[in-house]
Amino acid sequence: MAKTNPGNFFEDFEVGAELVHAVPRTITEGEAAMYIGLTGSRYPLHCSAEFARSLGHPRETINDLLVFHIVFGKSVNDVSLNAVANLGYAGVRFLVPVYAGDTLRSVSEVVGKKENSNGKTVGTNQRGETVLEYYRWVMVHKRDPATPTGAADRPAIPKEVAPADLVVPPNLDLAGYEDWPSGGTAYFEDYEAGEKIDHVDGMTIEESEHATATRLYQNTAKVHFDAVQTKDTRFGRRLMYGGHVISIARSLSFNGMEKVLGILAWNGGAHANPTFAGDTIYAYSEILDTADLPGRTDCGALRVRLVGLKDVRPTEAGFPLKVSKDGRDVYDKDVVLDLDYWLLVPRRER
Repeated sequence: MAKTNPGNFFEDFEVGAELVHAVPRTITEGEAAMYIGLTGSRYPLHCSAEFARSLGHPRETINDLLVFHIVFGKSVNDVSLNAVANLGYAGVRFLVPVYAGDTLRSVSEVVGKKENSNGKTVGTNQRGETVLEYYRWVMVHKRDPATPTGAADRPAIPKEVAPADLVVPPNLDLAGYEDWPSGGTAYFEDYEAGEKIDHVDGMTIEESEHATATRLYQNTAKVHFDAVQTKDTRFGRRLMYGGHVISIARSLSFNGMEKVLGILAWNGGAHANPTFAGDTIYAYSEILDTADLPGRTDCGALRVRLVGLKDVRPTEAGFPLKVSKDGRDVYDKDVVLDLDYWLLVPRRER
């Protein structure tokens, strides 16, 4: 009997299979602090217990993306240990706040195969509450690259999350919201569809930072760690975990969107081009839409496209996204992230 796990290859996945992922994880204050150290995140709801309590939480909340990365990391050993790359996400919903001391576990379902695999993952806490759910599609090595599998499923994956399906924590109370902890000047009413915000700052990601962050998430995908196996790939080096790029871009977006209280959902996302250690990430946001939230008059939802660039500043480059190539639109070579998500923002008039 084999004692070690070589990871699943494309041929091993069966549509409808449920994958119960091992190693539940209790999130600690130390991990929350390490996440700040690795990403530079400055949102006060995630780092100030007093600010969080003033808004109805028992203490500071765990950063939404740290929750995502940990739930995602649980799935890697069964889903993407042999991945070529993680391609994108859809239907991501953050449903219940997570606090230090909560224990998270993950379960995935294979929902389709088309010479890459699609799956839905659900993360729950120790009370059985669903804190996060999402779809993702991942390109996985075949055990026998020369033999076609004929897999061509086209599973139904949500194209967007409707405002009616966004979940605001029921304990969130903005009656005592103060302006100064987050800084910034813009409330929900100040953002308009169509505007683009250059977040100004850049962050160069070092090999040690990326590797430490990915270990923090217990993401064991070989493409991020094994320099021997990756030297013969088309890139010739280790690939940076795309989720860490999301975290960096999100942290950079604080400048210009300081009062954002959290991520409600992702409509979709794509890792447009690979990122490597030494790249400098810049970010810009495009406001796509604004929406009222059912039962809430004190806050609203912004639909935002967060775009991550490598080694070019958004304004100087003209806010690049896609270019025409061979008759079709493809991502500009400098774009590494295209994330369409809903953000929770307080209203000035409450």
